[in-house]
Amino acid sequence: MTSTPAPPLARRVAGAPISWGVSEVPGWGHQLAPELVLRQMKDVGLSATEFGPEGFLPDAPADKAATLASYGLRAVGQFVPVVLHDPGHDPLPEVEAAMTGLLAADAGTVVLAAATGTEGYDARPALDEAGWARLLANLDRISAAASAVGLTATLHPHVGTMIESGEETRRVLEGSGIGLCLDTGHLLIGGGDPLAIAAGWPGRIAHVHLKDVRLALARQVRAGQRTYTDAVIGGMYVPLGAGDVDIAGIVRLLESSGYAGWYVLEQDTVLSAAPGEAGFADPLDDVRASIAHLLSLAEPSGSAPGPAGE
Repeated sequence: MTSTPAPPLARRVAGAPISWGVSEVPGWGHQLAPELVLRQMKDVGLSATEFGPEGFLPDAPADKAATLASYGLRAVGQFVPVVLHDPGHDPLPEVEAAMTGLLAADAGTVVLAAATGTEGYDARPALDEAGWARLLANLDRISAAASAVGLTATLHPHVGTMIESGEETRRVLEGSGIGLCLDTGHLLIGGGDPLAIAAGWPGRIAHVHLKDVRLALARQVRAGQRTYTDAVIGGMYVPLGAGDVDIAGIVRLLESSGYAGWYVLEQDTVLSAAPGEAGFADPLDDVRASIAHLLSLAEPSGSAPGPAGE
């Protein structure tokens, strides 16, 4: 029996509202209207997106899907930060609520982050052995619940959560059966090697967030010299190919390993004002540059790629 080949990479490129500065973190800069963000996603050639934070799209699951469809977009997943280590908190109901919206929009992936229980991503508590055991058990519970309704649950290493480093990511992969959302930026900032993770665990990677970062700023965050938020404001994230993540190596390794999932373009961005106002940069420029770089990796040398989604 032969397996179905993966669709071309150019048809597996999605966006995320955080690239337009839309975030769940209180006080995270100027927040753009959904209408502008979704229109620009479509205009730049994207055909799919993650949902974005709570409140960005309508609450009702059917309305989420209808809103995206009105802009010619489909949903691929949702970022769900949830507390997984607290003995007094059951994370499953929160995740099941997100699953309802994903199913209504025909999206396939739940993207979990192991939230600390506090706001923001600038500090986190230590996780003891009992906390680790609860976290891993909850990941397996959630993964089973997602699978039962036809969804894939993944764990997203994220700076300022309980799972941010390469070593913590490996402990999750060794201690649970959940899939991995390979976030190339957060893993590097947290002290991991995203290429090594991709090479060591290709069969566990079910979703990809592609980011590029400046290593010098990432090291300052890792050393506690700057907060994560301050480093983002200072330009830690750059268009794909302009930073220190081996984007080309990661994409080529995944494609050669049979990865058939989405590449979600994400650059954590903090806007001081509306794009173009008082000379402020337009995040759309970075999105365009990232799309062009990613598509160039999928094309034979010298050929011109078409728009994402075509």
